[in-house]
Amino acid sequence: MTVSVVAVVLVSGLSVAAYAAWDLANTAKPTVTLGNEDVLEGVPDVGAIEGGVNLLLIGSDSREGQGDGFGDPDEETAVLNDVTMLMHISEDHSNASVISFPRDMLVDVPECVNPADPAGEPLSEQYDVKINSVLSLGGMPCVVKTIEQLVGVTIPFAGTVQFMGVAGLSEAVGGVPVCVAEPIEDEHTDLYLPAGMHELSGMQALQFLRTRHGVGDGSDLGRISNQQVFMSSLARTLQSNGTLSDPVKLYSIAKAALANMQLSDSLMNPTSMISIAKALKDTDLNKIAFVQYPTGYVDGGGALRPTDSSGAINYALQNDLPVTFDPTSQDTSFASVGDPTAVAPPVEGEVPAEPAPADPAAPAPAVEALPSDVTGQTAAETRCSAGRTLDDQ
Repeated sequence: MTVSVVAVVLVSGLSVAAYAAWDLANTAKPTVTLGNEDVLEGVPDVGAIEGGVNLLLIGSDSREGQGDGFGDPDEETAVLNDVTMLMHISEDHSNASVISFPRDMLVDVPECVNPADPAGEPLSEQYDVKINSVLSLGGMPCVVKTIEQLVGVTIPFAGTVQFMGVAGLSEAVGGVPVCVAEPIEDEHTDLYLPAGMHELSGMQALQFLRTRHGVGDGSDLGRISNQQVFMSSLARTLQSNGTLSDPVKLYSIAKAALANMQLSDSLMNPTSMISIAKALKDTDLNKIAFVQYPTGYVDGGGALRPTDSSGAINYALQNDLPVTFDPTSQDTSFASVGDPTAVAPPVEGEVPAEPAPADPAAPAPAVEALPSDVTGQTAAETRCSAGRTLDDQ
């Protein structure tokens, strides 16, 4: 979603001073070559790529350059991809999916270029490695190759963001409203939120996205659901508050993103970015799905392994299919909960309207119905964070 917003800035360039374009170009960090950009050669529009757009967003826990609020960067030197999300936009731009991969999920890592010696011997393939260690092993390109191998699609776009980037972006959009069903108390991230609605931005938004002990069952799976609550609200906010038609807001978002993200070479191409913006601009919120990649704990715990249901996710991505969640799923008890105020109760004595009859001549849409153990939500669905107090931890 972040990169798509940045792309809209370039679309509205006629409304932004020439200085803004120069300033943004000088704000951007050096790009990264993924090694698979050749799939984009000769393609005039991202929408024409078979299978739509695939973009990997990586959240790094590196403390380098992030200030004093996240521990000593000299002691906490790990560079882990604690957040790994794949955004897929369908070829006809009618729907999109954002797949979150649990950080403790075991994956096989293919042979990757060694970032320390790109021209030398490549890094050997590895097996049953926690996915959050891949960034430190082989950098952004290796994370991309690992997810490509896992789900079976090519991912020509990618970006990495650190802590302060998330804080800056949430401030640039003017805050994101989130619903908290039960109080959140997390001494690890210093986040304390009472039940109710909260407008989150800056450090508080970052704490909300980082908290694990304060939500759900205290696991990374609960944290993913919490992040989906935030991302769905962000999508609704961007569509409802005029951000996408406000050059000033778009410029501030772009500047925050480029200053705090490292992007693949392919995302610094204005044509590609404009095409991505066009692809997402009119996507129905009901057809943007945030999906948690299905996993189960290995014997003894401590790690997760993809379940058989992950095949349904891979199939949908490989065949450019929208997805729907099973409404009878009972596996969301650890995650977010429904917002009781999202749908008003019927007025007493009022007869509910009959749904419009289906057109028998209309072809049934091709949709991948996800198994009941696959959790998530759409961008249109308002859900509440399932908080967890210190007494429950």
